[in-house]
Formats: sequence, C-alpha cells, structure tokens
Amino acid sequence: MKIALVGNPNSGKTTLFNALTGKMEHVGNWAGVTVEKKISPLSEQLADFLRKHLSVDNPGDPIVVIDLPGAYSIDPYSGEEAIARDFILEEKPDVIINIIDANSLERSLFFTTQLLELNIPTVIALNKMDLLRHNGGKIDTAGLSASLKSQVGEIVANKGEGLKDLLLKAVQTAELKAQPAPIATGESSQAGTDARHAFTKKLATDYLVKNRASHEITFSDRVDRVVANSYLGLPIFALVMWAIYAFSINGLGGMLSGYINDTLFGKIVPDAVNGFLTGIGVHPLLTGLIVDGAIGGVGAVVGFLPLIMILFFCLSLLEDSGYMARVAIIMDRYFKKIGLSGKAIIPMIVGTGCSIPGIMATKTIEDDNERMLATILTPFVPCGAKLPIIALLAAVFFPHSTWVFPSIYLIAGALIIIVGLIIKKIYRLESSSAFIVEIPEYKLPSIKLASRQMLKQAKSFLVRAATIILVMNTVIWFMQTYGWRLQEVENQSSSILASVGGILAPLLIPLGFIGWQTTAATLSGFIAKENVVATFAIILASSEEAMHLAGGPLTDFFTPVTAFSFLLFNLFIPPCFAAIGAMNAELGSKRLLRKAILIQFIAGYTVAMLTTQIGTLLLYNRLSGGFIPAVFLTISLVGWLYYLMVRKAGNTKNGFA
Repeated sequence: MKIALVGNPNSGKTTLFNALTGKMEHVGNWAGVTVEKKISPLSEQLADFLRKHLSVDNPGDPIVVIDLPGAYSIDPYSGEEAIARDFILEEKPDVIINIIDANSLERSLFFTTQLLELNIPTVIALNKMDLLRHNGGKIDTAGLSASLKSQVGEIVANKGEGLKDLLLKAVQTAELKAQPAPIATGESSQAGTDARHAFTKKLATDYLVKNRASHEITFSDRVDRVVANSYLGLPIFALVMWAIYAFSINGLGGMLSGYINDTLFGKIVPDAVNGFLTGIGVHPLLTGLIVDGAIGGVGAVVGFLPLIMILFFCLSLLEDSGYMARVAIIMDRYFKKIGLSGKAIIPMIVGTGCSIPGIMATKTIEDDNERMLATILTPFVPCGAKLPIIALLAAVFFPHSTWVFPSIYLIAGALIIIVGLIIKKIYRLESSSAFIVEIPEYKLPSIKLASRQMLKQAKSFLVRAATIILVMNTVIWFMQTYGWRLQEVENQSSSILASVGGILAPLLIPLGFIGWQTTAATLSGFIAKENVVATFAIILASSEEAMHLAGGPLTDFFTPVTAFSFLLFNLFIPPCFAAIGAMNAELGSKRLLRKAILIQFIAGYTVAMLTTQIGTLLLYNRLSGGFIPAVFLTISLVGWLYYLMVRKAGNTKNGFA
C-alpha cells in the first residue's frame, strides 16, 4: 500500500513523514525543503498498531509512505510541483493524505479541491491544530468532512498527536477504495479558478472560527517589524549567528571538544592501544598505522563532534522557530542585485549542513540561469565538514577570540555577492523568477526535532569518519612513512607524500604557505574536507596531543595571518569530490562544471592571496613571501575580468548557454 503525503509547502508533510516512518529527513519553514520524493516503510510501531486495530493476521506487503514536494496547485509552476503532480497522476497511490495547515485553511483548500477531483482515495489532515487553538480558533471538522465528502482528521505532527487515528482513516479509505464524490467548483478555466476560490472561501467562512480579526496585529507581526526590518534585519541576523557560534564553539561545544582532542584521543586512547598492541607483540609498523594513522587521524576529526552536534542543535532550534523564513525574505533584496532571488538562500542554508543536499536543493529555482548561478555559489557556504578546519586553526591561532566563526560567514556572504556580481556582469544575468516563501508564526521550537537533527548530523559525521576518512588516513600515513621504492623513510621530506605535495607547493607561494605539508593537507581535503585536519594530525603525530593547543606545532607552518588565509583557501576552493559530483548532476554539462570549478578555485585562491599579502603588510609592517608573484597575478586577474566583461557587453546573448 502506497500512502502519498501531499500538501502546500510548510504544511508539515516532512514532519508527518518523519513521525510515520521514524526517519529524520530535513524539515524547514520554506518551500523546497523536499525537492525529490522520499519513500520509506511505515514504522514498525505504527504497523503493529494497524494490524491490531484492523484485525489483520497476515501482515502482507509493507505500507510505504511517500513524502512529495510541496505544491499549491495540480498545475505545476515549479520543478518540485511537477514531481508531486507526476507522481500522483502516474503512480496512482492507494491513498492520499492531504496535509493542510489549519491556520491557512482557505488557501490550502484550493489544492485540496483539485486533489478530490482526481478519483484517488483521499483523507485530509488538519495539521498545526495546537497553534490554531492557542490563537483561540477552532474548525468544525465534521462539517468540513461532510462538505468535502472526505474523512478529516486533526493532528499535531511535530508532537505526534492524532497520527494513529489519521492512519486508520487513511488505510480504511484505501481498502474501501472510497473515491471522493465530485465537487462542483467550475471548469479548468479562469472562471473555474475564480469559482474554486469562491468555494474554498465559503468553506473557510463556514467551518473556521477565529478568535481574532485577520487585520489584528499579532506577536509575530510585532517581532517581524524589528527582525525583518530593511535596515536592522541583516545586523540582527549576524548577531544571532555570532551568539550561536560563540556558544557552540567557544562555549560548551569547545569545552567538550577540547577534552576529547587533548585528553581522550590525545593521551588516553593512543596510550592504551599502543600499550595493548605492544604487549601482544604486534609489529611496530602496524602499531604505527593503527595508533598514528587510524586513531591519530580519525581522533583529530572525531574530537570536533560535540562542537558540530551543539552547533546543529542550535541551528535546528532557530529554524524550527520560524526565524529562518524571515532570513530568506531579508536576503531576497540583496540576491536580486546579483541575478538571484531570495529562493537561492534556501540551498545555502541547507548547505550549512552539507554542500551536497544544498546543491541538490537548487532544483527549486525555476530559471535556468539562476539555478546554475546558485549551484556555483552554494559551495562557498562553509558546510559541516569544514567546521573542524575552522575550529582547529581558531583554537591554535585565535584561542580567545569569538569573532573567527562569524567572520567566516560574513566573508562567505561577501564573496557570494562579489562573485555573483562578476558572473552577472559577464553573462548579463537578470533575476526573473518569483519568490514565494511561507511565513509561519513564531513558535517555541521542538527540542525533540532539534535533537533528531543533531543526531542525524552526528551519525553522518561518524559514518564519514569510520569509512572515507579512515581509509584516507591509512593512505596518508602510508605515503608519509614510505618512499617511492616502498622503503621506510627516516625523514618525512623523503616520503611519497612530500614529493606529491612538493610538486604543487610552488603554486601556493603567493598565498604565503610554506612547505609540502600544507599542499598535502589541501589535496586530501578534496576527498573529504575533514581530512585537512586528519592529515595534519598524521604528519605531526609525534606531538599530536599538542596540535590543538595555542603555540603548538602548527605554528611552524603558519603565522596568524597565513593561518586565516589557509582557512579561507580551504573553505572557498572547490568542495569535495562528492559535492562536485552533485554540481555535475545539477549543471548537466561538463563544460559548465569546468567553468564552475575554475570560478571557485580562482575565488578561493584570490581571497587567500589578498588576505596574506594585505594582512601581513598591515599587521607586521613587512611584505609577505611571494609578494611579487601575487601582484602579477592580481593585475592579470583584473585585466582578464575586465576583458570578459567588455567582450560580453558587446554580445547580445544572455545567460550561461
């Protein structure tokens, strides 16, 4: 049996999907969080409930729940609406659960009446009933059910209220193959659309009782006058993010990470494993591989797990409160200046967790040029995999500073705008897509939901650490232990890793980076960005416990200025190979992918180079190494960009095509 969850964006479909299946899919207060259908069997607990109440002895085939992207109409306007429409019409689910936001009844019922005309068994779920009751409203469920000729259930999806009753109604409706009776709303023309609107308005008037007038100023309205203000909105957002990162990185998260890095994986675990392996006579090379390669490298990354968990817990609370929908509105006016709509902020916010789903979320952008531009710019947002790099260098070179993390995101925002403006000028892009975003009322965020999102991120982080990072650490340890003739080397500078890093090291001279070690760490980051930290841990294995401390061995490679430059370089050059694969899928062209990678590399390289050269001159009153090549590269880049802009200005073709 296939149960399709269908409804407007922000109606609570994915929250209901998670509640019915036990999954932890991403939930957000905007359209486009679900960009593809998600399929999962009903949770075993709810399946047992159904078998008991329906007196089913043979469980038969599993009940499958499908979470479809949000849609306002059966006639698709966007790509995700087309996915929902095509699945409903072509796959013919056994029953549709139409999720309606009870606080937006009239608007939601427009889509409901269209669904009821498809001759597919349908039940209606009135979601967010707790908010409606809190505001003094109520719905005559029986009357609405009679008018729509379909079963109606009241639920609160994020609290699990009313789910069993709704599920029973859905399964019974599917088994009876109860087709909704036709509703006279008019033909599929403008007159028919007007008639449908009139019909839904009458339904809302007849069966929805509100305790306040629609023009009454609410608490959310008062808050929005401040936090969504044209002038105050952006500074307030920056302040909110600073507070979250200060608590996550320099507060509780930093304390827990410090203990795991310096004590647990710095001393206790390596000493215990080293003693055990030595005691049972394991060969020193294998001991070194396990202790210095696996434990040293993976431990250096896993040590930042508490920091990441607390950070994403706070971000989930912020998102669930309804604030992030306001951020999209705030950013819309700025994004329009670079050829994007505020809808592009959605992939970028999703990309703070991982660039891959962030890039995939660009599907929600209708205009081809805007979608391609958003795909190129989204990886500039630091994802969760890059947080260990920021945390490591911040702890070593800026141990008592709370400005490092917020500044990274401010620089990322500035870079997105600057690169976007340059691309817009070269390709003559204009924003053409409409931006529609749900603005939910503010509410107390769900601790349960935030905890589940936090655990999801932790699981993903640990899986990466136990698989791709562990394998990469083994390779890195082997490369820095052996030479090309597979002989063990006494000096790392004679190793395979040193020779590979040394080939590309001259390219980083204008950035002020010294030695093959920085190049090797950067290269490993293309497999997984956490490998940058793990590679340093392996290279500096003799003093790994001190790697995270101020004044530790990393100061042999960086000054505070070049450390910050190295940080920016690794954040803004092309992302990991998996994210590049996602870019390839969304851009749909190898030529565009090559352009995107080139743009990202030039942007990251330029930001790092300017940071090193200008920062060294201002703070140390001297020229940095590679100053002359940096000047030459800067002049060449400016000249090249000017040529592209002038050449394109005379070209009548617009866009990437």
